[in-house]
Amino acid sequence: MKPRVLVIAGPTASGKSALALDLAAALNGEIICADSLTVYRGFEIGSAKPTAAQQRQIPHHLLDIREPTEPFTAANFKLAAKAAIADIWQRGKRPILAGGTGLYLRALLRGLNDAPGEDPALREMLQKRAVQEGAEVLLAELAQVDPATAGRLHPHNLIRIIRALEVFLTSGRPLSYFQAEHGFSESEYHSLQFCLDLPRPELYQRINSRVDIMLANGLVAEVEGLLRSGVPADCKPLQAIGYKEVLAHLQGAYDHSEMVRLIKRNTRHFAKRQLTWFRSEPAMQWVAYPENSATIHSAAATFFA
Repeated sequence: MKPRVLVIAGPTASGKSALALDLAAALNGEIICADSLTVYRGFEIGSAKPTAAQQRQIPHHLLDIREPTEPFTAANFKLAAKAAIADIWQRGKRPILAGGTGLYLRALLRGLNDAPGEDPALREMLQKRAVQEGAEVLLAELAQVDPATAGRLHPHNLIRIIRALEVFLTSGRPLSYFQAEHGFSESEYHSLQFCLDLPRPELYQRINSRVDIMLANGLVAEVEGLLRSGVPADCKPLQAIGYKEVLAHLQGAYDHSEMVRLIKRNTRHFAKRQLTWFRSEPAMQWVAYPENSATIHSAAATFFA
């Protein structure tokens, strides 16, 4: 039998962690964190990592499993999450995936396509071109060779534009080809997937409040401590939203008030990108939250029965 997994997804600050805790307590479950930042040791405040008290209340998996300088990819997440699900399932518990990193969830539940891996030299060349010529030029080039992928991308989504060009230039085939081929694969799990849907003004207010709380709890001091401990400023987790703005502030790029403004703005933009991603997931069910949280509880109980 395929293991059953419950998925609680949504944009940052939407309430995923709190709901996952409630569900785990009610359903004899354990939580697997699907987050690209909480895997790193030392990144506590800016990642909104579950607190020590929350971790004592309910076991959490895939937290603090990498040093800041160590790579962690969607493929790494898939392997680690598969092991966690097997462990949870074998002990008679219910696995609950909670997080906002859509690529991680897709890699686990739908697999990764067979597109070629990274080409560092080619990627660096494309990044330099983006700086010199603009992302719009690269997107226009992508439209010539992979119109299906280009049509889904905004010029601001430079990472995905570069990745799509990288795939075509290294393989001679568009990324959309590999994605279409992969679309016929079958998941290893039975999953029930929910995305928390909040009115946009409420979500933005929650984001702004979370940023204020993070700063009050010592986000700037956390970054200072990471740097003092030898964590390099250019490591991947310090480029995440919240951390990169604090880092730039400490380097003198702008004052404290501008730092706060940028963290809030960039987090709101990130939340919009997360929502766009989750809308493309065919099995995702959208639930108004928190008013319909009982619907999720009832459906999850039936799913695991």
